[in-house]
Amino acid sequence: MIPKQGGKTWNEIKTNDSWAIFKIMGEFVNGYEKLSQIGPCVSIFGSARTKPDMKYYKLTEDVAKKIVDHGYGIITGGGPGIMEAGNKGAHLAGGTSVGLNIELPFEQHDNPYIDNDKSLDFDYFFVRKVMFVKYSQGFVVMPGGFGTLDELFEAITLIQTHKIDKFPIILVGSEFWSGLVEWIKTTLLDSFKNISAPDMDLVQVVDTPEEVIEILDKFYDEYNLSPNF
Repeated sequence: MIPKQGGKTWNEIKTNDSWAIFKIMGEFVNGYEKLSQIGPCVSIFGSARTKPDMKYYKLTEDVAKKIVDHGYGIITGGGPGIMEAGNKGAHLAGGTSVGLNIELPFEQHDNPYIDNDKSLDFDYFFVRKVMFVKYSQGFVVMPGGFGTLDELFEAITLIQTHKIDKFPIILVGSEFWSGLVEWIKTTLLDSFKNISAPDMDLVQVVDTPEEVIEILDKFYDEYNLSPNF
């Protein structure tokens, strides 16, 4: 006899799943309504564990300021670390500062540099990820962990498969990213042929705020600013 899962029958689980659809829809509607009004923004990703006295915190702050000075707002995951630095840079530069917060059992808490009317809360990672991809004019990816890599590779996959329009994906910190990029080239591309050579052009590695802006400006000299799907 098959035991109940967590004390519930499959029918009870199915019923709960059906009702959860309405909560998921609510998160999508709220996100679409609020983010469609904010204008062109760039998302900054990176570790929640980065402390304010670490060099990539300050670098992220400087990158965010520079992005705001060139007319974009900043979207982050709304938490501490690199996310806080991105929102802080936007706030200090007088720009739009958006936080897409996620409920987590550890690490995540709202940072104080998000605009009061631009802080959104999500229970579902996949809904939150859609918001990043739909409303970002570029991804700036600082050193981070699994969550950062998840956002990075999802964006690369969606662009590679033409599910969304192409936008700049900029990896900041060659000391952190060069090993990964080299592995992608030598293992995925050269040894196993699991990607194509043009796929290597979907990301660029830089070290300074000026290089980030140069890539963004060059891209949008050619393409229009708009939601990605």
